[in-house]
Amino acid sequence: MSTGTPLTRLTERLKQPFHRDGRPTRLHPSAVWAEASSTAGLALEPAWRTVRKAWLTHVWPVLSVVSVLGWSVLAATILLWWAGSAYGWQEAKAAAVAAFVMFLIALGFILGRSTYGVVLDLARTRVAVGDSAVGSIAVTNTSSRPLLPASVELPVGGVTAVFHLPRMKPQQVHEDLFTIPTARRAVIVVGPVRSVRADPLHLLRRQVLWTEPEDLFVHPRTVPLAGSAAGFIRDLEGMPTTELSSADVSFHALRDYVPGDDRRHIHWKTTARTNKLMVRQFEETRRAHLAIALSINTEEYASEDEFEMAISAAASIGRQAIREQRELDVLTQKGPLRCETGRNMLDDMTRIVGAPMRRTAVDLARTLADTVPNASVVFFVVGSNVTATQLRSSAASVPPGVRSLAVRIEAGAASSRANIADLTVLTVGDLADLGIVLRKAAA
Repeated sequence: MSTGTPLTRLTERLKQPFHRDGRPTRLHPSAVWAEASSTAGLALEPAWRTVRKAWLTHVWPVLSVVSVLGWSVLAATILLWWAGSAYGWQEAKAAAVAAFVMFLIALGFILGRSTYGVVLDLARTRVAVGDSAVGSIAVTNTSSRPLLPASVELPVGGVTAVFHLPRMKPQQVHEDLFTIPTARRAVIVVGPVRSVRADPLHLLRRQVLWTEPEDLFVHPRTVPLAGSAAGFIRDLEGMPTTELSSADVSFHALRDYVPGDDRRHIHWKTTARTNKLMVRQFEETRRAHLAIALSINTEEYASEDEFEMAISAAASIGRQAIREQRELDVLTQKGPLRCETGRNMLDDMTRIVGAPMRRTAVDLARTLADTVPNASVVFFVVGSNVTATQLRSSAASVPPGVRSLAVRIEAGAASSRANIADLTVLTVGDLADLGIVLRKAAA
């Protein structure tokens, strides 16, 4: 198949009047039309970009000033004037003139230059569910003349807060405080702050943007897990393995010196007693590496509150792991989360959106085993609709020697612990009980 621009391809086809066997070629009209359309599109694309840029820069800002009611008044003015001229209705002409004068009066309300200095200050850009999210808007009249009263709008998520500015003298500062509800986990876009000038009937509406939008992260609620309550591997430097090493912290035995061994590990007392060079032999150790598989398949949860509790439980375990400087990986059906810092992890937890999907907790467990093969402790955080059979299948994906725990969220249920083969199943009915059941699992 030939390559290049549509014009090149069309030229190549027109230069091929015959088949390879000598028969004349007949170009299909639809193919010619398609190539010609593509060529015309490429030729007109620069002109279209120029027109679009001019429209967005010069025309649209003017047209957007007129509200829906304003366009209706203009249309009524034209219709009334036409009806009055066509049928001799003086009343219709008078109504058209009145509507036009009203539109001109509205124009006077939005003319003029606004010179504000606006500062949007969010006290904290990251809060937990239920915490106070407080901010302020400071507006300064930076001109050398007084400014008439106006309004300032602040979009907060899907709603808009309106602040009324009084008549401001030069260099006068007006400050308003606001509080943002944080009842649910979300990323709330705050801003941009815009000043609005409009006439009393809101025929015309002129707005100017003064700040950039800011993101407010409402993190999931977490509970503290003191010490190693999360069931982590509990020894000083890690869990010993059966693999031997010539350099580590877990002493195993002494052996004969072999050329190439580090002389720092020679045990001189034994060497002097046996008259042979002896070196220390160690067991390899490994730091605890946690992996959390958080199912975001909403079909596995009985309610939305149960789903939110599961996110909070996973966030609590992950936060404790980061505090104890453990290696951490968090995985969902949509991919891994960032775990470099607690802030990154909680930010990604905040962005999680659950949905019904074909991939279940069992599929997630298999993906986790392939993605994090060196994990030493695995947590499956699932909902109450996940069956014991599914939990058993999830545990079967875990490599031998890796401790696995399932945190099963069931809102309102009594917190308990059970075992399914090598899998420890922790039922959590209230987020406050998470630390208790984890301490039981670690005992």
